[in-house]
Amino acid sequence: MVKRSKKKVLGRGLSILLGDDEKNTFGKEVENIDQEVIGKIIQLDINEIEINPLQPRSNFSEILIKELASSIKSLGLIQPITVRKIETNKFQLISGERRFRAAKLINLLKIPAYVRIANDEEILEMALVENIQRKDLDPIEIALCYERLIKEANITQDILSERVGKKRSTIANYIRLLKLDPIIQTGIRDGFLSMGHGRAIINIEETDKQLEIYEKIISKKLSVRQTEKIVSRLKNKITYPSEIKNEISVFSQELEKEFETLLDAITKVKINENGKGTVKIFFNSKSELIAITKKIKHEK
Repeated sequence: MVKRSKKKVLGRGLSILLGDDEKNTFGKEVENIDQEVIGKIIQLDINEIEINPLQPRSNFSEILIKELASSIKSLGLIQPITVRKIETNKFQLISGERRFRAAKLINLLKIPAYVRIANDEEILEMALVENIQRKDLDPIEIALCYERLIKEANITQDILSERVGKKRSTIANYIRLLKLDPIIQTGIRDGFLSMGHGRAIINIEETDKQLEIYEKIISKKLSVRQTEKIVSRLKNKITYPSEIKNEISVFSQELEKEFETLLDAITKVKINENGKGTVKIFFNSKSELIAITKKIKHEK
């Protein structure tokens, strides 16, 4: 008797799921459906599935979707989509939106779907992680996914590192790209420069300087290594404190006065940021040079 009862519940659950029961909008039947379909792959009416409003990715290549649709038409949908049940005869997509769009494109009536339980935070996290693991995402898309996961799932970079299987330093490097000027971010998304270029440019804080380097990369087709050299030279120049330059200038002038007093000749002292430099002594005749030489040698 128990076995027959279970079999009846299973049959009833599937009939409700497929819309064959007029009482499918009430209480216990819905609970039975949830218990029976959770954790299973079932054939769902494609019109009963809605797009996930929390889907972090908004750009889908129409060309790739058409190619996928053609493949599904020939071979069928090999990998099911993942959904959650939100009410009777209504499901919400968690992952597999490209497959879902491709299936709709060729007017499939039903689609294989794995049904699971998930709250809003969990489906956001799953959608983000699925996107991160895709190979066709650009570095900025990945960075945005990482940042959104950290903020909305309220987790640290260390925890995120464990969940997505990436080193913490890798995650940090991606997120740093979001500090770049939006124009440069767009350049990375459009493939005009690589993540390596972006990582080099981010070491310059001034936006106008970032854009100058960006324009040089584009116009001269600079490599990442060449970009790093430009950034290094520019950074050293920018970060050298003006106060130290002033101190060097004052020190040079004081030395010139001392030399002029000591040698009775016009001198010029030049010192660079690294402490290296030159001392020039000016004379108008051979006799002046001899006199200067004697003073250097302390001769009378």
